[in-house]
Amino acid sequence: MPAPPPLVLLPGMNCSARLWGPAGDGALHPVLDRPGLDEQVDALLAVLPARFALAGLSLGGIVAMALARRAPERVAGLCLAATSARAPTPGQRAGWAAALTRLDDGAPARDLQPLDVLLHDHAHDDLALAMADETGERRLAAQLRLQATRVDERPALAAVAVPTLVLAGEHDRLCPPGRHTEIADLVPGARLHVLPGAGHLLPVEAPDTVATLMGQWMADVHARSPGPAPDPSAAPAPPGGHGSAHRSEPVR
Repeated sequence: MPAPPPLVLLPGMNCSARLWGPAGDGALHPVLDRPGLDEQVDALLAVLPARFALAGLSLGGIVAMALARRAPERVAGLCLAATSARAPTPGQRAGWAAALTRLDDGAPARDLQPLDVLLHDHAHDDLALAMADETGERRLAAQLRLQATRVDERPALAAVAVPTLVLAGEHDRLCPPGRHTEIADLVPGARLHVLPGAGHLLPVEAPDTVATLMGQWMADVHARSPGPAPDPSAAPAPPGGHGSAHRSEPVR
């Protein structure tokens, strides 16, 4: 019997692998360091195993949705946390451009970590700043440029045909729970959990809950993945896949 698909975790912008806490034990932690969405997906597909379970938070979730759209045969399960499937707004684009200007002017990555909107519990501020230090200015600049190349992922979500977990923080000011209800309603069979008392960086503020929920999701992924892995040299689907909408049954 083939080995079960491994877990791949994609971090949020200006975050490092330590974001995931105990949920990240034994997982693969590729970095996000390309300035365009399709370029980032191509880079991940070139180095990741033939088939894997994929989880992403915030920008990592956006890249995860794009990868699942481009190469659905590579993805055995999908977990989307503290993220949005919508295209960028003019206000977001202006904010990313301003952040790039600050980096060009010499600001360190930690100065661009918006603690007031990332965390509900500010006892974790030092961890968020340490992750920014680990990310560094060059990688953050690439991530800011990547953000500006995002597209509306909602049309393709109905085509997702693997176990899907959607996680939201009750107090997330960047990606509020409604954005996650929208995702869960579009992905057939998706399970939605809103974590009470948590902000945007869910695995930091609720590490044990996130690890438990992701462990249950991975058990489902492994139970549904008995067959051989596909050929990793298979060409990914082109950007812009579509699928008909399907309403899920969110659970809290």
